[in-house]
Amino acid sequence: MSQSPSHPVAVVVGVGPGLGAALARRFAVGYTVAVLARRESYLNTLVKEIETAGGRALGVSTDVSQEEQIRAAFERVRRELGAPDVLLFNAAMRPVGRLMETKPSTFENTWRVSMMAAFLCAQQVVPDMLAKGKGSILLTGATAGVKPFPSSAAFGPAKFALRGLAQVLARDLGPQGVHVAYINVDGAIDMPVIRERFPQLKEEDMLKPSAIAETYWHLAHQDPSAWTQELDVRPFKEKF
Repeated sequence: MSQSPSHPVAVVVGVGPGLGAALARRFAVGYTVAVLARRESYLNTLVKEIETAGGRALGVSTDVSQEEQIRAAFERVRRELGAPDVLLFNAAMRPVGRLMETKPSTFENTWRVSMMAAFLCAQQVVPDMLAKGKGSILLTGATAGVKPFPSSAAFGPAKFALRGLAQVLARDLGPQGVHVAYINVDGAIDMPVIRERFPQLKEEDMLKPSAIAETYWHLAHQDPSAWTQELDVRPFKEKF
């Protein structure tokens, strides 16, 4: 059953125990949230957490490298929750490798997950947003989309492409009432995999997922007279 207008819908694409989960928790305060990721077991845990806290959520196991799975996921969201009002695209692959260390298949898969999927997800939500004359599409970027490392042979080009897509969509959809923004997450996000990989990092060296999520919330609710199209978030200690 579709939600009533008093229950807007936010879709978070790319959900794990870091920024994706933080976005889902934050937007669950005021929205019914659909969370898309490959790990069904994790989605079930997050949905239960949100519902226990009084929110409403739907988990949809989705491989965003597959166009048909994206289409099916959004069809389910529209059928069970209603048309999305906010799209939070957070999916990405982060392989590490220089040019000659990167397989063509890795390059292509990184592009599909980090950029092609954003294109396909946007196509799924834009028609309804245009019909309403409003909506928000927020795309998670990275340092690699602005200043890539030599070892970002696959990830860097994918994030550059995502940033380009954000600019195209902003120019296309902004005058029609849909707010599109690219958020450059410039630094390490505080989550289990980062703490395990970089044990030398202190808490103040990393971005708190909940703090980033507050920035997304603000962007999604900006007045149209002062929209932000591109934004950097980084720890106060980060060099740039």
